[in-house]
Amino acid sequence: MKQTKKRTFTCGLDAAIAVMGGKWKGLILFALQDGPLRFGELRRAVPGISERVLILQLRGMETTGLLHREMYHQVPPKVEYSLTEFGHSLNSAMAPLGEWGEAHIERIEVIPWDEVR
Repeated sequence: MKQTKKRTFTCGLDAAIAVMGGKWKGLILFALQDGPLRFGELRRAVPGISERVLILQLRGMETTGLLHREMYHQVPPKVEYSLTEFGHSLNSAMAPLGEWGEAHIERIEVIPWDEVR
């Protein structure tokens, strides 16, 4: 039997970042906000993500309960990804952060990122 690792968090922000952490999950959440998408549609909606990374991110997001994977048994096979209520709630929580980023995007774009550690 597989032993699952329980994790404790220092605060709510720590817990939220653990669920949505990384560059890609936020972009995938954003892409799915208006409804289900197939894998190819998601890949086009998230520029710069490789197929392998998208697969790994989707699996992780399914495990954490952020999204639902619906498989249709037809020829050719069809799979759609959609947000769960948990995923929608995280998207809603991230909206103000996205607005902050939009408001400060020019300042953020000129940061010398190669000097940031």
